[in-house]
Amino acid sequence: MTLAIETQQLTRFFDDFCAVDRINLQVEQGTFYGFLGPNGAGKSTTIKMLTGLLAPSGGQISVLGKNPLNASEALEVKRHVGVVPEDLALFDNLTAREYLTFVGRMYLLPRDTIRSRIDDLLGLMRLEDEEKKLTLEYSHGMKKKLALAAALLPNPDLLFLDEPFEGVDAVTSRVLRDMLVGYVSRGSTVFLTSHVLDIVEKLCTHVGIIAQGELVEQASLEDLRRGSSLEDRFLEKVGSDAEATQKLGWLEENAP
Repeated sequence: MTLAIETQQLTRFFDDFCAVDRINLQVEQGTFYGFLGPNGAGKSTTIKMLTGLLAPSGGQISVLGKNPLNASEALEVKRHVGVVPEDLALFDNLTAREYLTFVGRMYLLPRDTIRSRIDDLLGLMRLEDEEKKLTLEYSHGMKKKLALAAALLPNPDLLFLDEPFEGVDAVTSRVLRDMLVGYVSRGSTVFLTSHVLDIVEKLCTHVGIIAQGELVEQASLEDLRRGSSLEDRFLEKVGSDAEATQKLGWLEENAP
């Protein structure tokens, strides 16, 4: 078994608050891994540590067999990884084509390859009619699609996608889902966070569930939903709001 991602006792504190608590991830190469959890559970913090954007307070990380926090190995990791973070950071005063060209040059891609891939990606994301606009003028959904295009441009071995379908229209969402399934089928790996369990059930082969910073479940999707739905297992692991719903039972009563 070859692992694309492995962590040992990965931990992150913010002052006295433990955002990620000694998690042990194992993500095999060629899998579509869904990382699920409620808001504030530690999903984005984990991705930031895995991609070298945030130093852990403790523990070890291996991405594609290398340590992204080690200065001598970080650049090699970044060459083979694409990232769409939760907080998009695009260059406001560049057009889509200018921004993607910049990304391609950063990855040292040949100019002809950059031009060809940009044409393909702008078409895929339905941004070809908007490519001359500054990204400052883009809606949130358009910025999300541009960030996805930038992550795919170097044709990486591993994609980190933090809520990639948020703000994306239904047609583009379907195209992206089909494209990502094909991407994984060739042996590449996707690490995806999403609040939409339906998307995870349709796409992912493996799932990890994080709650209050702790990894409470990690299994294949088939094993996880055996005998029940993913939603039921998710609520079982993170705790449901049944008590709160009972307290609002008056909403279901007939009006006086």
